[in-house]
Amino acid sequence: MIAIFLAPVYIALNAYIFLWFMRYMSACSHYFEKWQFGAVTLIIYSFFALSILFAFLFPIRWLKHVSNIWFGMIAYILLTVAFADLVRILLKHVIKINPEKLSSPRLFIANGTICIIIIAALTIYGYFHARHIQVTPYTVFINKECGGYDSMKVVLTADLHLGYNMGNAQMKQMVKKINAQKPDLVVIAGDFFDNDFDALKDPDKIADTLRDIESTCGVYACYGNHDIQEKILAGFTFDQTEKKESDPRMDAFVEDAGIILLRDKGVLIDDSFYLYGRADKERPGRGIEKRKTPAELAAQAAPDKPLIVIDHEPDELDELSEAGVDLDLCGHTHDGQIFPGNITINFFWENAYGYLKKGNMHNIVTSGVGVFGPNMRVGTKSEICSIEIKFKKN
Repeated sequence: MIAIFLAPVYIALNAYIFLWFMRYMSACSHYFEKWQFGAVTLIIYSFFALSILFAFLFPIRWLKHVSNIWFGMIAYILLTVAFADLVRILLKHVIKINPEKLSSPRLFIANGTICIIIIAALTIYGYFHARHIQVTPYTVFINKECGGYDSMKVVLTADLHLGYNMGNAQMKQMVKKINAQKPDLVVIAGDFFDNDFDALKDPDKIADTLRDIESTCGVYACYGNHDIQEKILAGFTFDQTEKKESDPRMDAFVEDAGIILLRDKGVLIDDSFYLYGRADKERPGRGIEKRKTPAELAAQAAPDKPLIVIDHEPDELDELSEAGVDLDLCGHTHDGQIFPGNITINFFWENAYGYLKKGNMHNIVTSGVGVFGPNMRVGTKSEICSIEIKFKKN
């Protein structure tokens, strides 16, 4: 129940922002010095500040959209306003600029206007940037023979987060970009859903779109930590007595989309290479109490054939490498999604985004197609990864 303990902090931060905004508006117009204008402004601001709670209690689609945009916007409001106030304090107490000049209404209006422009620009850019899916290329060499393949094109995607933020329009764009790569294999490294199957708008249409993915060897996937049915408030989950697992409708959706779900199991494809889909580390899912270790999964594959693993979280890299995995494909991190998350995320993962080689194993982590929480991306990108694998020739 961390969200409850953080509630007073959230209230205090919003009080700070509201008072700052009222100072700015009062400097711009004397009308905002009247209590009536202040009361109306407080009501409007309170609606946005509490939209996260309102959307949790009343999951209406338009309200969810408002709350998700606010979720990202509030981060940049806090950063921008706090930075502006910090600069003012440094100018006053360190550089010793005349306090009367710093308190000038004209200067305060100018600073406030610049802050509002920056916040609006970041919010608008982040919203539209999140909807532009890019293609990130990689090339890796696996020192094993692979049947009739001298090389192979694998497309990695992950973190679709289908729900209130992501829908059929984004999936159409993703499928088009996947097919343009002419892949031999397509893998989806978890988080199809955003914790709520009911959030999908017209799931049949989305499944129909995903069935259009063209791949010589098929489309395979594993589940992630969000592929379960549970309530989330401001990114925090609530404890449940029952086991957290996927909604049966989620399983049916994936099957209807023509995607083969690998739940802690592997397949031998074209008698040439192995593909293993791991269960999620945190929530292994229905019928799985504990997922197999890297050594256990590798023991199921012939050591002379390439072994590719899809694992939602980029974890146990050393163990996977030591077990003989050749290529480990992951998602989960979103590369932090919004600045400065793309910096802080590196403190939590050995490979938070991109490429890393561990021994003979290649690890690639995608920032994903969709978004979670804030409906925007700043400093990161929505992407699919086009991976050219070259094998040892026969």
